[in-house]
Parts: sequence; structure tokens; C-alpha cells
Amino acid sequence: MITEEYIQLSIEQQQLITTEQAWHYRIVPKSEANGQLEFYVDGTKSANGLQDELEILFGKAIALENTDTETIQQTLSRYYRRGQQGKVSQKADLSAQKTDDFLEKLILEARELGSSDIHIEVYEEKCRVRMRIDGHLIERYTMNKYDYPALVNKVKIKANLDIAEKRLPQDGRIFFEHTSGKFDIRVSVLPTLHGEKVVMRLLNNDATDINIKELGFSKEELERYREGIKKPHGIILVSGPTGSGKTTTLYATMKILNKEKTNILTVEDPIEYTLEGINQVQVKDSIGLTFASALRSFLRQDPDIIMLGEIRDGETANMAIRAALTGHLVLSTVHTNSAWGTVSRLADMGVPPYLLASTLNTTCAQRLLRLLCNECKEEQPFDANLFPKGFQPPQPLKTHFVSKGCDHCYYTGYRGRSAVYEIIPIDYQLAENIKNSIFSISDYLKEKGIETLKDNAFDLLVQGKTSIDEVYPLLVIGD
Repeated sequence: MITEEYIQLSIEQQQLITTEQAWHYRIVPKSEANGQLEFYVDGTKSANGLQDELEILFGKAIALENTDTETIQQTLSRYYRRGQQGKVSQKADLSAQKTDDFLEKLILEARELGSSDIHIEVYEEKCRVRMRIDGHLIERYTMNKYDYPALVNKVKIKANLDIAEKRLPQDGRIFFEHTSGKFDIRVSVLPTLHGEKVVMRLLNNDATDINIKELGFSKEELERYREGIKKPHGIILVSGPTGSGKTTTLYATMKILNKEKTNILTVEDPIEYTLEGINQVQVKDSIGLTFASALRSFLRQDPDIIMLGEIRDGETANMAIRAALTGHLVLSTVHTNSAWGTVSRLADMGVPPYLLASTLNTTCAQRLLRLLCNECKEEQPFDANLFPKGFQPPQPLKTHFVSKGCDHCYYTGYRGRSAVYEIIPIDYQLAENIKNSIFSISDYLKEKGIETLKDNAFDLLVQGKTSIDEVYPLLVIGD
């Protein structure tokens, strides 16, 4: 189906050709029937010999329909996404499903597109592969249900999992090596109604390129954060949901703290980055190596700085507080909605408020927001009804930018992401509030000029860097 701007393609149509073939010949699949393939073709491309070449390539009769260049360009950009460096990504060929080649191409394609996760899913009638790019899942393939078990088994074998066990969840790891580089993949297999679902998390091994100045801190926020990590002991907490960039922030922090004179120990699940000079431990619950047990051993390893991947329970929380009390700097993450929410969360886990007040240096919350594509974003008058009910904007907003989509952003309207932060240094007044279990501090934050997640998200909207759709979830967070 041709709209005014592009040709709509189903996943099945997309899979008729590879990304390389689509861009090289500037063709878009139309249909396949009775042994004949029909394509839309760029009308400016010479048709001399093209039909014959395609018939040799596909081994089928070929029919071509001329279409204007702009329509072909938009369709190719939308459905046959190129890699991060602008090169054509090698989209996996589904004819290779029965070979190990398919899984390798699938992983390499995800890597080229900057995907963080690959989802391989099975349903009653079909199976599909989706990739998470810039925080959103995009469907890339559908496949024959009969080929699905073989693909799952390939993943299990590479991750050293039990291929005979199909009733219980399993977790594993793939150490992937290729000429383009090597990296780790965390594998999770989950039994569902129609079969096993596989999620592969692609981990960035090398943390040497992470720069704390490029993460999204404002100048004032970075100064406040640096002041907190300069202290020789205490605890630094980073909060936010899964996938909000907490681990990246912690590694950027450790990169600053990583000196010859310091002994840094980390316990993580999984180890997402490697950094020379840091001693990293992988959690293994199956043999009793938990966050709490690792932390207990750390205290006998003469550490200066300890990084806990996550504080999940009361035992780990109390161990972290104990480590901070005995003269260590502890970095960790907690799942809460706001920076101040970490205080009540740790109190709920059984940490005495007076201990928390004397050890907490800085609490930080963060989120990742997609940025509008600068090439195609469009300014429009703003309607106040777009704000959540009850939200009072700090300043009137007359216009805002909306996403449109172009060749540069694959017609998503967005290109890249940026973190927004909320940094609260714990001073004497806030320490007293913690001791007395006083959790309402919004007036105090305004008095001190500390911007919340809501404030920073609104600032990005005012600056035209992101859209109301992206900041809406943060505008409804309570103070």
C-alpha cells in the first residue's frame, strides 16, 4: 500500500530481500505470488538489465513498477535501517535460519543498529524477533514456527544452558567474538504458553569511552555530584527504572575515582562494562554468591571504594551502610521514582534512619529521554491541555517541537537519547529530616535551587530538544 509519503510494508514483505539488496538496487518488495516477485523500483534508476539481474539473483520471474525517488527513499529509510555509522547493516537472511550463520548475523545486525536487547518470541501462529533501539522495541523479523525451536537451541548451546530443560527459566552468558570486536551477551530464557521466549542483552564491554561530562549533567549538577564522590567515605545512591543508564553513570564515576592508590571492588549482576584497574565480581545466586555475601567478603579485601550493582534487600542495604560507616565509599543503585525516594526505600528495608542520615552523601535520580531529530522537528503552537492534569508549568509555553521523521532518523522523529538528573547532596538539614523521618522536602529543594527530574524534563521541552510525549511520564511524578 502506497501512502502519500512511503510504501507500507508488512514484516513478511520486508523479509523478501535483505537490507543490502534493497539499498543497492533501490527496490521495495510489493508482492510474491505464483513464483513471481514484484518490486517497486526507483524511477530514476536505469531499468536496463535490472530485471534480468534480479531474476538471476532471486531465481524467479521479476516484475518492476516505477515509483518516484522520494517514496522509495522514505520507504528504505523506514524499513531497511542502516547501521550507526551510516553503512548498510547486514540484515540477517531468514534462509539461513537452519545454520549457525543466522544467529551470528542477527547479533551483528543488532550491534550495528545500536540495539540494547534482542527479543525472540513465540506465539500460537507465528514467531517474531524484535530489537530495542533507543528504548523502544522494533519488530525486525517473523519466522516459521517449525524453525523456532532450532534457533532457541542454538542460543542455549552458545550460552551453555540445558537444551533439554524447557519448563524452567534459565540464565546464561555468551562471549561473542567477531572480526568487528568482542562483547558479552546476557541470555535469559523464559517458558511461556507457546514455547520459550529468549531475551539477549548486548553488553558494552569497554568503559574507556564513557565521559561523565557527556552524560547529561548540567554544570551545577556535575559540581554537586563531584563534591559527593570526593568524600572518602559514605554512600552514593543512583535511582531509576531498568534501562535508565544508572550503571553507565556509576562507571563514569569509577573512571574518575580509578587511581593507582585506590582499591576498587564491584559486585554486579551482570558485569556490563570492564574497566582496567577495577576488581569485578559476578553474582552467582546458584552457588550462594549474592550481593550480601560478596560485600561481606569485600570488607576483608582492604577496599577503598565498593560498587554494588543494586541494593535489592534489607541484608544488602544494611551491609552497604555498615561498609560506609567503617570508612569506605560505597556506590550503588536503588529502584525508586525520585532521588529523595531512596531514603524512604532504604528505611522500608530496615535501615535505621539515624545510620542512613550519617552515611548518605548524595542521592541521584535519572531517566533517559529520546531527543528530537534536529533535521525534521517542527515547531507548533502549544496547547496547555497536553500537560498532565494538575501540572503547573513553571513558565508559560507558547510553542513546542513535535517529531515528524526524515531520512536521518529513519522516520522515527527521534535521534539519540540524553539523561536527565536530580542530584540531592545530603547536608545537615536533610540529615536531620532523615533522622526525624520527614520526607516532604520540595520547598527546601526550591529554596536551595535544586532542580528535580520534573524541572529538568520541562527545561528540555522548553529548549525544543525533546517532545511532550517523552517528558509526560516525568511531569506526573509527585514532588
